[in-house]
Amino acid sequence: MQPLTAVESEYSLWTREPERELIPTLEELGIGLVPFSPLGKGFLTGKIDVNTTFDKNDGRNKLPRFQKDAMEANMALVHLLHQVAESKQATPAQVALAWLLAQQPWIVPIPGTTKLSRLQENMGAEKIVFSPSEMKNITMAADQVQIMGNRYTPELAKRAGL
Repeated sequence: MQPLTAVESEYSLWTREPERELIPTLEELGIGLVPFSPLGKGFLTGKIDVNTTFDKNDGRNKLPRFQKDAMEANMALVHLLHQVAESKQATPAQVALAWLLAQQPWIVPIPGTTKLSRLQENMGAEKIVFSPSEMKNITMAADQVQIMGNRYTPELAKRAGL
């Protein structure tokens, strides 16, 4: 039997459920967290808005958070990222990733991309440094945003054990 060294779970500024039980448990047991979808399936990059149309085969078409009314409501989080990005001379994606990297040294996000330019942009997140008060302010501002829409359809949630 091998010891558990890391858990992969969705975690980002718009998927904060792991903070309740998973992250405290991982910290207590000395286990790392590898967050997938740290950019909210692209939403937190600021490149998607309510007028974005996805390819007909794109899975986001069916996800509740990517329905127009939910995206309109959730844009408040993207606006927050834009504000912070301006102050840090960064992109919203870099700010979202830097926020995750600043949570704990054992939290290492895995943003997916198919474009070299996005990979290079994402790598820039490691250069962003937040003071403790900046982290507190970003987190408190994000806490004020009521995220609308479930992460998954009921069928997908059931398959994911949610």
